Amino acid sequence: MSIERMQIAVDVARALAAHRAVVALETTVVTHGLPQPQGLHVSREMEAAVAAAGAVPATIGVLGGQIRVGLTGDELESLAATPDVPKLNLSNFAAALVARGAGSTTVSATLLAAHHAGIGVFATGGIGGVHRGASVTDDVSSDLTALARFPVAVVCSGAKSILDLPRTVERLETLGVPIYGYRCDDFPAFWRRSSGLRLDQRFDDLAQLAEAIRAHYGLGLGTGIVVANPVPEADELDEETYERALNGALETVASQGIRGREVTPYMLEFMQMVTGGQIVDANIALLKDNARVAGELAVALANA
Repeated sequence: MSIERMQIAVDVARALAAHRAVVALETTVVTHGLPQPQGLHVSREMEAAVAAAGAVPATIGVLGGQIRVGLTGDELESLAATPDVPKLNLSNFAAALVARGAGSTTVSATLLAAHHAGIGVFATGGIGGVHRGASVTDDVSSDLTALARFPVAVVCSGAKSILDLPRTVERLETLGVPIYGYRCDDFPAFWRRSSGLRLDQRFDDLAQLAEAIRAHYGLGLGTGIVVANPVPEADELDEETYERALNGALETVASQGIRGREVTPYMLEFMQMVTGGQIVDANIALLKDNARVAGELAVALANA
């Protein structure tokens, strides 16, 4: 990627030059993750949570064929208002830049841009992973590829539970990407605080977590880190509602023969309908909490 295609906002560039805390934020939450104007509002609340923690938010997106690191309010509104804006990942990123259009960054694209900008912490909702049935389809998110290539700490509530979580955790281990639980022992299941999959390491103190992150980078492995931060307890979906919605979505996808890229958005829409919007509330809560934790972690890393 040519550095000429990246524009870093003045406040973000100054913070990076002064080795101050900066947190990257994605833009698919604005354009695809939540209905408008909710997505735009939540994105601003995430920026506010990062700032309240003492870090500088850097929301990343593409406008006019340029990667914008630190979108202004007007730029964010412009991106949100763009019809049919593409979701950018590692495979279509360059083509979108050459086309000189707009694009919202997924986890993998945000990781790439954050790394090239020099940002070491990124807050999102949940990472992509190994899809159910991947032994047949080989459907694995490029988020895992990006985590294996770009040394950025990603604060998230695990992976979306519509994925194959055991295989996702196993793949991360294979790729050399550690999963550090922040005040949790198990890998979160996005809307549920625990998937039942035990993690190797739990941290209750941000200073110790920051020390472990620095030690990982000091080994020269070149991989990112997953910082698992469960959905706030008050916003967790109860188990009965969660299982009913998930199993219903899986059965419907199988019966209707839905495949490929259509599976995830269909399942999310189905589960939202079944839960009466509880999933959206939980999603918003975990997004804002992850932004807060990421801001605090970035400050701990900057002050070390």
